[in-house]
Amino acid sequence: MIKGFKDFLMRGNVIDLAVAVVIGAAFTAIVTAFTTNLINPIIALFGGNNVNGLAVQLGSSDKTVVDFGAIITAVINFLIVAAIVYFIFVLPMNKLKERRKRGQEPGPAEPTDVELLKEIRDLLAAQQRQRQD
Repeated sequence: MIKGFKDFLMRGNVIDLAVAVVIGAAFTAIVTAFTTNLINPIIALFGGNNVNGLAVQLGSSDKTVVDFGAIITAVINFLIVAAIVYFIFVLPMNKLKERRKRGQEPGPAEPTDVELLKEIRDLLAAQQRQRQD
């Protein structure tokens, strides 16, 4: 059972999906809090009393403000998230793939044609039973 679960995890894009979920859910809030409460005050030190001190108003409307502080904050957020994802997820997976290529660790077992046909047969039989019920 554990071998089957390991094969499932290593097949396809399951790791890519997990990375996307982690990026979207967990790290964004942490990184935003970090940049808002630590980086923005440092940026404000050079731009005025607050981060908006790095903004330029092009016209008389509030909608014409170009906020360089927000752009810098977004870039810092992206760089922190990308570094965390690379060093925690991507780098270890690449090392695992490299070991498999050298033959140190076996890869996931590919199902045979007979196993795939049996799965198809079983799914079709289950659909037929559902239709009859």
